[in-house]
Amino acid sequence: MMDLLRTTALVAATMAMGLFAGLFYTFAMSIMVALKRTDDRTFVAAMQWINATIVNGWFAISFFGSVVLSALAAALHLRADGRAVLPWIVAAIVCYGVTFVITMAVNVPLNNELAAAGDPDRNADLAAVRERFEARWVRWNILRAVTSAAALGCLVWALVLHGAL
Repeated sequence: MMDLLRTTALVAATMAMGLFAGLFYTFAMSIMVALKRTDDRTFVAAMQWINATIVNGWFAISFFGSVVLSALAAALHLRADGRAVLPWIVAAIVCYGVTFVITMAVNVPLNNELAAAGDPDRNADLAAVRERFEARWVRWNILRAVTSAAALGCLVWALVLHGAL
């Protein structure tokens, strides 16, 4: 029974982390690349809408579920027979912690600044709004993609080790 619980928690953590790593990867490799080619009004309006709609229940499940499920998997692997897997789960939590800090310290404040710019149809200096936002947001999002992918890789390796035990 304990092995089934450990496996389930580790698989769930890996799936949640994969969803979140995929979100950052998608932004880095397609959404921001596409928006770079748009005019200032389209860029600001699109990012404002994305930022307003992305924070929802499904987002929260992945965002917080990744770390909660990883912590549960770590707790379930504390016993001696699960210790080979534990360092990889802890490494995933650390990598995801970096992702979380970047999100809260950089990307969310930039999103809030973009929202504060107001309606793009009523802002006369959208080029300045975009200039303050785009390059910095993209740079830090790429780092989030890397750190969350590293967390996912650690959990995948933990699954490999878990299966080998």
